[in-house]
Amino acid sequence: MNKIVFFLLMIIIIASCKPSQKDEPIVVTPEDFHGSIDQVTEIMIHDIFSPPVASRIFAYPNVAAYEIIAMKSDDYNSLVDQVHELTPIPKPDTTQTIQYELSALVAHMELSKRLIFSEDRMEAYRDSLYNIYEEKNPLLFKASKDYGLKVADHIGKWMNTDNYPQTRTMSKFTVNVDDPTRWQPTPPSYAEGIEPHWSEIRPFAIDSAQQFKPAPPPKFSMDEGSDFYKELKEVYDIGNEITEEGDSSEKIQMAQFWDCNPYVSVTRGHLMFATKKITPGAHWIGITKIAARMTDSDFDKTVYAYTKASIAMADAFISCWDEKYRSNLIRPETLINQHIDDNWQPVLQTPPFPEYTSGHSVVSGAASVTLTEIFGDDFAFVDDTEVPYGIPIRSFKSFRQAADEAAISRMYGGIHYRSAIEVGVKQGRDLGSFVINKLKMKADKSVAATN
Repeated sequence: MNKIVFFLLMIIIIASCKPSQKDEPIVVTPEDFHGSIDQVTEIMIHDIFSPPVASRIFAYPNVAAYEIIAMKSDDYNSLVDQVHELTPIPKPDTTQTIQYELSALVAHMELSKRLIFSEDRMEAYRDSLYNIYEEKNPLLFKASKDYGLKVADHIGKWMNTDNYPQTRTMSKFTVNVDDPTRWQPTPPSYAEGIEPHWSEIRPFAIDSAQQFKPAPPPKFSMDEGSDFYKELKEVYDIGNEITEEGDSSEKIQMAQFWDCNPYVSVTRGHLMFATKKITPGAHWIGITKIAARMTDSDFDKTVYAYTKASIAMADAFISCWDEKYRSNLIRPETLINQHIDDNWQPVLQTPPFPEYTSGHSVVSGAASVTLTEIFGDDFAFVDDTEVPYGIPIRSFKSFRQAADEAAISRMYGGIHYRSAIEVGVKQGRDLGSFVINKLKMKADKSVAATN
């Protein structure tokens, strides 16, 4: 009998020494962060944000997460004094244990929720993760969550001083129908020009919206011997050529792969509806995810890659939109219908803003330079970003090759002249090079060792 009692007592003692389920470690993985990015992207598609606005939605939550990572890691430097007007985030309470990756994820989800319309969708996703983390370790979860929310508030205050709220009430773009060189709304919806004041948004890293002002487009002329007319005719001829080839045309497949038009109007008889897809910035965010997964990047490097790429793209949109509404150039579709063929239609639907320079070209140029700096030259990858939208995968030997294809695809799509593409890629790559040289986000260990 005594042996039985002793045995039972030993079982109780051993059981009491086991760690409580409520004290389990909380592990936050790179996939958790990818999941948050994906959720934001899906909500942006649902809410229909324009490409420039979408770039802002990606950038600020990534910065919030990155600043927390930089707070805890010796491998990364804060963006304070590197991007405009950012001040140091609050320090965590030293009396509490913080899971920094969880705090970073919380900050990302909270700030993303403030930037989209369908907050309930983000809250549902967030709460599903919260339930898992809280169950493992309530005290660690609460401390980490509270810190993440505090950082989100700090970054949110900085975000709200970038002049975006003011641009919401600024005047709409006025179309000058008396000037044949100026942009006019295009079929089928003839929507007004979007974000004409985007150049007034505070940039992140570049000095100003005008810093990478490109060379002007060829002088407008409908003289058949002029450079401008030759570029116009090139768009028309290529459009006819690839249309005759049909859906099997490699150029049509390129155009459709890189379309990335968040709102395409479709008219069938008396019925009008829209199809919704990702923006060009979201496509490159998807490529960032592919590269991070291929390299098995840890949580910190994943956040770093998203942050640097999204900053470069956000500044690229500011730079590009500055030129779009300065040159205010008419689209090929309008001139072709007026002067060459009134039945001609581009392969892609022309987006509602001036032509020069090509947004895809500028943003792809900036993103490709940034991702090359992070993941290396000749980084071959299979791009399945467009598969959810019914577009097959494409393979690339490097980020540069992908950017070149994204750029030229806009001429195949019939929505840009060659100059807008070639000058736009240079504009983006020059801007991207500036961003990667200015932002010293990776700590220089050799200097630290010397000191």
